[in-house]
Amino acid sequence: GQGAPLVFLHGVLGDWRTWAPQWAAFTPRYRCISYSRRYSTPNRNPQPSPDHSARVEAQDLQALLPLWQAEPAILVGSSYGAYTALALAVQRPQQLRALVLLEPPMLRWADRSAAGRAARAVFEREVRLPAREAFLRGDAEAAVRLLTGGIVGAEAARGLSDEAMRTRMANERSIRMLTLSTDEFPWIAPEAVQALRMPVLLAAGSDTPAIHDTVFRNVCEVMTQAEVHRIPAAGHGAARDNPQAFNACVLDFLARTVGS
Repeated sequence: GQGAPLVFLHGVLGDWRTWAPQWAAFTPRYRCISYSRRYSTPNRNPQPSPDHSARVEAQDLQALLPLWQAEPAILVGSSYGAYTALALAVQRPQQLRALVLLEPPMLRWADRSAAGRAARAVFEREVRLPAREAFLRGDAEAAVRLLTGGIVGAEAARGLSDEAMRTRMANERSIRMLTLSTDEFPWIAPEAVQALRMPVLLAAGSDTPAIHDTVFRNVCEVMTQAEVHRIPAAGHGAARDNPQAFNACVLDFLARTVGS
């Protein structure tokens, strides 16, 4: 497309193709870039990253933006991609023009409320720790299925097609490196996100699982400078679940705040 540079950032178990439902809507207005983060298809990075996190992914993007001649960039991130976008915004705000953050899974922020602490305890006990054990014993498929159910919700996970699960397995390294990391959910200080001055849209699916909902609410309470929007008939993957509503919301926000 043509216009201001806009970079899409996918979540774990996804890759650059995740944003296919957005291409037709966004390319008439922006120069769009979608890339696969460090451990997603088609990347075949063999190097270990014991402390892998959104901060490391943000450093990757920091280096890529000038190579793409995409500064300042609009970042549209989903899930861990949104986490990465926020980490870069805190580190290098001058590289960015605007942020669209769809449910960044900053799980340590769940601890800012009683509901969040309860939701995180369930997630740790029933999803993250069993998935970590599965990865350690070499059962990647069991780990991916556990994490898929925990991230998108059990009902949504049961509705995934065989093709969708094959895509997730092709990208299992991306979530394995995080699940086995010493810093899977790095702390981003509230005062740092409060200080951001570029336009920010915080979005979430209306039917997102409890762990994401409570984190989202806690982030919204801190980022009072941001616009907040709920995508109807959508879960954690709202850009995929209801692309028409997501695209309209984001394009309206960007037209009003940065132009097209």
